[in-house]
Amino acid sequence: MPGGPGTLVLVGNAGPQMWRAFEAARPAYADDPDPLDAWVRDVLAGIAGDVGATALFPFGGPPYLPFQRWAQRAGPVHPSPLGVLIHPDYGLWHAYRGALAFAERLDLAAPDDRPSPCATCADKPCLSACPVDAFSPDIYDVPACVGHIETAAGTDCLELGCRARRACPVGRDVLYEPAQAEFHMRAFRRANG
Repeated sequence: MPGGPGTLVLVGNAGPQMWRAFEAARPAYADDPDPLDAWVRDVLAGIAGDVGATALFPFGGPPYLPFQRWAQRAGPVHPSPLGVLIHPDYGLWHAYRGALAFAERLDLAAPDDRPSPCATCADKPCLSACPVDAFSPDIYDVPACVGHIETAAGTDCLELGCRARRACPVGRDVLYEPAQAEFHMRAFRRANG
């Protein structure tokens, strides 16, 4: 944690609930190039002020804060075959949007240490669902993925979210809604295209 001892509380979402709150506020961020990041920054800055914490974010770098490492220390998330962190309940449909850093140590429950659901997933459908084989054990072929979603054949991935991610059987009840998935896929394409 930046600044030494204290407590870091990660803030995130699973499923579409956060998206619905953002959509309601989205018109106020219409002119921002990164409306979701701007909204998250405003919401968490307000909460941080109310509780005496400092708001930290995974965006706005470089340098970037080590949210993935923090998440693995804080809860039962593990790297998946796709490279993103998987949660035993939420699968691949969760994200860390920020953190609240407290100067003092807070008394929190012990971290959940459940194992990765990928360890018992024999079929690993995530690895065979990608239409351009962008995922392998050692690499994520970002150019192949971006090239695919820029074509008519990639409309399914662009509008509904990554087909490989959707193939994961974990967290099916918290899949992102189509508008949410498309928002993130279009942002991914802009950032990598």
